[in-house]
Amino acid sequence: MVKQTIQIFCRIKPTKSKTSVYEINPVEDGAHLSVMIPKEATDGYINNKKEDFRFRFRQIFDQTAKQEDVFALVARPVIDNVISGYNGTIFAYGQTGSGKTFTITGGPERFSDRGIIPRSLSYIFQQFGQHADQSHTVHVSYLEIYNENGYDLLDPKHEAAKLEDLPKVLLMEDEDQNMHLKNLSVHAAQNEEEALNLLFLGDTNRMIAETPMNQASTRSHCIFTVHVTSKEIGSATVRKAKLHLVDLAGSERVAKTNVNGLLLTEAKYINLSLHYLEQVIVALSEKHRSHIPYRNSMMTSVLRDSLGGNCMTTMIATCSVDKRNIEETISTCRFSQRVALIKNDARLNEELDPRLLINQLRAENLQLRNQITIQSGSEQFTELLTAELIAKLTEQVKNYLADTDNEATLNVGADMRKIDQCYRAFKKLHLELQEQVKTASATPNKNSQPIYITHDISPYDSKEVKELKEIIKLRDNEISILVNMLKKEKKTEYRPFSESTTPPTDSSFSASDRAGNQ
Repeated sequence: MVKQTIQIFCRIKPTKSKTSVYEINPVEDGAHLSVMIPKEATDGYINNKKEDFRFRFRQIFDQTAKQEDVFALVARPVIDNVISGYNGTIFAYGQTGSGKTFTITGGPERFSDRGIIPRSLSYIFQQFGQHADQSHTVHVSYLEIYNENGYDLLDPKHEAAKLEDLPKVLLMEDEDQNMHLKNLSVHAAQNEEEALNLLFLGDTNRMIAETPMNQASTRSHCIFTVHVTSKEIGSATVRKAKLHLVDLAGSERVAKTNVNGLLLTEAKYINLSLHYLEQVIVALSEKHRSHIPYRNSMMTSVLRDSLGGNCMTTMIATCSVDKRNIEETISTCRFSQRVALIKNDARLNEELDPRLLINQLRAENLQLRNQITIQSGSEQFTELLTAELIAKLTEQVKNYLADTDNEATLNVGADMRKIDQCYRAFKKLHLELQEQVKTASATPNKNSQPIYITHDISPYDSKEVKELKEIIKLRDNEISILVNMLKKEKKTEYRPFSESTTPPTDSSFSASDRAGNQ
C-alpha cells in the first residue's frame, strides 16, 4: 500500500491581453505562485483588502510551457504506476476558458499540441512494446456527465445526431459500496491507432457551445478511462489498473457572463456539481470527518476512488492571469490547496486468474500422473508407433521449440516409445541445423547461388542448440536412472526366495554342482 497526498500542479494560460502581476518562485520540492492585486483609488483611503496571495504547487508551468513538458512531469509518473498495477487519475480544474481541454485533450491544429490523453495512449503502447516477457490488454471507455446525466460517448449502436440519442449511463452500487456504471460500453484497443480513433469518436459527440468567456466551451464533465491488464507469460497472477483522465467543465460566474436560456441552465448544473466536488474535498481534508458526501453528484460518485481511495491522483489547476479573471484564478488556487491535503491509499491490484490457475494445476497433475506411471511400470507399451503418430510427435517437438513461453511443456505421457521418438526428433533437427550451418559457412563467394534452407531455423540459434544438447544429456541420464529402477523392481517382483528366507551361499551352490556332476 502506498500512502500519498494528491499532487497538484498549476498551468498558466498564455494571453495577449493585459495581465495581473504574478511571480513564480522555485522552492524545495515545488514552486510558489504569487499573485498581486494592487489597490485602486476608487476603493477609497480605508482599504483592508489583501494584496498579495501566495500558493504552493508541485510544479508551475508558465505561459511558455510546452505540451510535452506538461505530460512528462504530470502524467508520465502516474502512467508508470498504472502499468505497474496501481489506479491513477489526472484531472484539470479551472474556470471556463483557462485551458483545461487544451491540456487534457489538446489542440486540433498541430501535432505538437496533443494533450495528455493522446500522449498517454502513445506512451502506454510504447511501454508495452518494451516488455516482451509480459502480455497486456487495453480497454477504453468515455463517459460524459451533462446536466447531472451520464452518457456513453462510445456507444456503437447509436448514431448520435444529438446528445439525447446516446444511451444514459446509470450508477449502481454493490454491497461493498463499489460503484458500477450500467450501459457504459468498454472497447478493446489492440494498438495506439485504435485507441486514438475511439478518442476521436468520443470527442465528436461532446457538448460544446459558444459562451462570452469561450468560443468553444465544453458544457459537460468528461472522463476518459483506460483499463490496463498485464500478466507475465506463464504466470497466473494478473494486474489490473485503470487510468481516469478527467476534463471538468469550467466554473463561471453567471453575473459576469450574463448568459441565459440553455447556457444558464448548463452553468447552474456545472457550478452545482463543482460545488459538490468542493464539499467532498473539504470533508476529506477535515480530520475525524465520519461522512463524505460522495453521493451528492454523479461526478463525485464516479471519482470516489480517485478522491481519498485506492488511487494515485494528480490535479492540474489551469489559471488565467487576465485582470478580469484574477478573482477566479485565486479561487482555483485556493481549491487546489485544499485538494493537496487529501491522502490516498493506493494498493497494488493483483489477483489470480482462475482459468490460468486451473490450466497450470491440470498440467502439473498430468505430469505427476505420468511420473507415477513411469516409476511403477504399471503400463507396458510394446507395439510399434505408426507413421501418423511419428509425424504428430515430430510436429509437437517443432512447436515446443518454436514456443517462446518459458513455461511451455512437451507432454507425450508415460509411453517410453513416444519419449524415445521425441528424442530422435530432437537429434534429427539438431543434425539438420548443423548441416545447414556447415553448408552456409562453406559458400565460396558472394556470387554463388543462395542456399535455400528447407527447415526454418529462425527459432533456434547457437545458444539454443547448446541448451538443447544439455537438455538431451539430462534426459538421457534421467532415462538411464528410470530404466535401472524398473529393472530393480522387476528383479524384486520375480525373486524365488521370500524376504524371510536366507539366500543360498556360494558354497551351497558349489556342493550341489559337485553332487550333480558325480
